[in-house]
Amino acid sequence: MGLLYTCLIGLIVGAVAKFLMPGKDPGGFIITILLGIAGAFVGTWLGQVLGLYAAGAQAGFIASVIGAMLLLFVYRLITGRKSA
Repeated sequence: MGLLYTCLIGLIVGAVAKFLMPGKDPGGFIITILLGIAGAFVGTWLGQVLGLYAAGAQAGFIASVIGAMLLLFVYRLITGRKSA
């Protein structure tokens, strides 16, 4: 059940990140889910590095969206360079 919940939250976080950063993305539904899941990990890591979260604490929704937006930005940079 935990994996299903993580995928559902990842889908929501990824969709919010794509909504906040509109533009052409080569990714589809699966990329959106993966982006959201990875965004939660990035948000947690950044929060721990900056001292906002204790060790072992997980990021909240907003930090997850920020992490997903950072990943989306990097993803666009990488895919943009490949096609140019």
